[in-house]
Amino acid sequence: MRRLFTAVEDGLAQVEARLATELRVTDALADATSRYLYEAGGKRVRPMLTILTAQLGEGVTPHVIAGATALEMTHLGSLYHDDVMDASDVRRGVPSAHVVWGNNVAILAGDLLFSRASQLMAQIGERAIRLQADTFERLVLGQMHETVGAQPADDPVEFYLSVLADKTGSLISAAAQAGVLFSDAPAEYERPVLEFGERIGVAFQLLDDVIDLSADPGETGKVPGTDLRAGVPTMPYLLLDRSSDPASVALKDAIDDGVARIADGADPAILDDGLAQLREHPATAETRRLAVEWSAEAVAALEPLPEGAVRDALTRFAQVVVDRSS
Repeated sequence: MRRLFTAVEDGLAQVEARLATELRVTDALADATSRYLYEAGGKRVRPMLTILTAQLGEGVTPHVIAGATALEMTHLGSLYHDDVMDASDVRRGVPSAHVVWGNNVAILAGDLLFSRASQLMAQIGERAIRLQADTFERLVLGQMHETVGAQPADDPVEFYLSVLADKTGSLISAAAQAGVLFSDAPAEYERPVLEFGERIGVAFQLLDDVIDLSADPGETGKVPGTDLRAGVPTMPYLLLDRSSDPASVALKDAIDDGVARIADGADPAILDDGLAQLREHPATAETRRLAVEWSAEAVAALEPLPEGAVRDALTRFAQVVVDRSS
């Protein structure tokens, strides 16, 4: 396990150096905007998973580093677009890119990162191009479905879970899959890590929904309740909508009224009390339980992998995802 930790640490340092290089642009405005969220920090969860699963094969090869870097750039690009579409004013503790440069420049900065990521994947070969294209398609479909919302025939909770699988699970599963593909690990390991990544991605986002209700903005790097204030449903809200007791119905009506008033220009602080109530509502506890369930399914998907440090580390990662909101 100590050797594995060292290998992952060294690999992440290589990814960080590669990011610093790949995000350099000769145009001053493009350089500033494309590096903005990168320089704000980040957990680098996706590169870590790529480097970790690469230990099932030849380890940290140049292709593994290139793939991990490209997927992290894809993730960064998606954040620029998400903040525009969700009207989020803060990201990673700094003003969102669209607040600094406006919506059009923020969108184009995201597009630039997607382009750079594709160029990097093209250097690896056809497998990498296909992985990038398939992942990007799912990211776009997930955002499109979230934007349009559930239709009358859709179950809102199941629809939301499918959106999470596309928007979050697809990129995390691609990161885990990339480690196997680009290290020439045995092909039979590809499916288990892909399924692990998708399930842990959904668990990760469900926990983000819980953390989004935190009263401490330092915990999220965003204003508490950012998604709900912007009218973006989250799992606690959707589960609240399933509750029929008078107090729950009244709370949902109050949140809906607050969201409508904020859309008309009211101070977002009018939802502070409603969000505090939702934080303590059983719907939020149920969201946390669902995250634990998805995390357990992610661990179960690892069964075909050989016993050892890599499988143990992936299992521990799944536990950490769940523990971060406790």
